Amino acid sequence: MVDAARSMPAERRPGSIRIYTHNIYARRADWARRRMLLVEGIAQLRPDVVLFQEEVLTADVDQTADILGPAWHIVHSRRRSEQERSGISIASRWPVRDVEEIDLTAGGPPIDEFAWAALLVTLDSPFGPVRVVNHFPDAAADREAERERQAVIVERRLRQLEAEAEMPTVLGGDLDAEPDAASLRFLLGRQSLQGESAAYLRAWDAVHPGEPCWTLDPANGLVAATMPGWPYRQLDHLLVRCRRDGLASLLVASCERVHVRPRDGVWASDHYGLVADLVVPR
Repeated sequence: MVDAARSMPAERRPGSIRIYTHNIYARRADWARRRMLLVEGIAQLRPDVVLFQEEVLTADVDQTADILGPAWHIVHSRRRSEQERSGISIASRWPVRDVEEIDLTAGGPPIDEFAWAALLVTLDSPFGPVRVVNHFPDAAADREAERERQAVIVERRLRQLEAEAEMPTVLGGDLDAEPDAASLRFLLGRQSLQGESAAYLRAWDAVHPGEPCWTLDPANGLVAATMPGWPYRQLDHLLVRCRRDGLASLLVASCERVHVRPRDGVWASDHYGLVADLVVPR
């Protein structure tokens, strides 16, 4: 069972894309039981696109493929943490092309754990090409300046790509920043950074205006055990890039948190997942 905070619609609107993002906490903390929760939950959700953070890829283990099963097109980041070999991935039910990875550690402080990166892909969806970005910036509580720098790097590249081929674009992932942080305010068009601006619509805000979206919750047993006192709660986001005319390139039909409760004392991850139905405007 997915255990969504609110139920996702059983029937999707025509022309919709269901996208799911989740930091899955690698293979830590009773992975065998957590794996079953993720496998069953994703089967119930039936997403079209999956963004994973902290997923493990080694010569023997492909955690994304193991969870999702066959019939998925999967792209992994090359940059990985040294010990666990965890990174990020994008999986799609539709063919993937134009894959690009941006090294977000270049020009920044020494890597302390994860190899921060962004994956950019184009999907050949039934509704036309769609660009998807899995953005995984610096997680340290005191490195918002790094997250600002990394957000600008990714947005600059997306602006270049949009100049070449404009298409609906979704940026998601564990952004390690709350909506009032400068890196998120920049992406949401509420402030400039380095003399530049951006404009995205946060999917959660489109359907739950004014409501918080805690995805790193102290009520989660894994958070309580490993991160007591962590100051930030709203870390995971799905953002729809706005077109040149200022309108969102995809319409938000729904957006909910998933895996927000344990089963038999087991939490799917230390983060809750986030899933949205996005509609290609006609």
